[in-house]
Amino acid sequence: MGFFIVIGLIVLVGILAIGIYNRLVGLRQNVNQGVADIDAQLRQRHDLVPNLVETVKGYASHESETLEAVIAARSKAAEGPIQSTDEKQFKIALDRLLALGEAYPDLKASANFQELQRELSMVEDKLAAARRALNAAVSRYNTARESFPAVLFASGLGFRDADFHRLDDSELGVVDQVPEVSFQS
Repeated sequence: MGFFIVIGLIVLVGILAIGIYNRLVGLRQNVNQGVADIDAQLRQRHDLVPNLVETVKGYASHESETLEAVIAARSKAAEGPIQSTDEKQFKIALDRLLALGEAYPDLKASANFQELQRELSMVEDKLAAARRALNAAVSRYNTARESFPAVLFASGLGFRDADFHRLDDSELGVVDQVPEVSFQS
């Protein structure tokens, strides 16, 4: 009789461990999907740049330094896995390119430029949503990993804490600044 109780407990612990393992695997996959979604949005943003550069060239051809900086930053960021430092340089160069719209009224009025700005804005919104989704997935995963009884098995099964998406240095500077509002034209 005692033998069956021990076997029953071993089977119960085994089933519990399998359930915990499968839950953590699913949650980790959600985190990986979140990272992939962010990468996809970053790639989409990069894909808009050649059209934006061509549009700007027609109106601001003497702004070659800005155009070359954008092209170089896009090329570097598109070379391999997305790195936050490459993305930071790309974002700075892209912001400089978009600022040209303020200096060139004809460019700002261009339907092509406006459409590209709209698409870029949509990509930025999707990117923000993907970052929020990633952080939610990371939170669910880390909570499940650190909850009892998963905490007893997680480290031994190779489950490590996932990192939240954080603002990089270029974004921190923007977030920390109070926007300037002007109602004068």
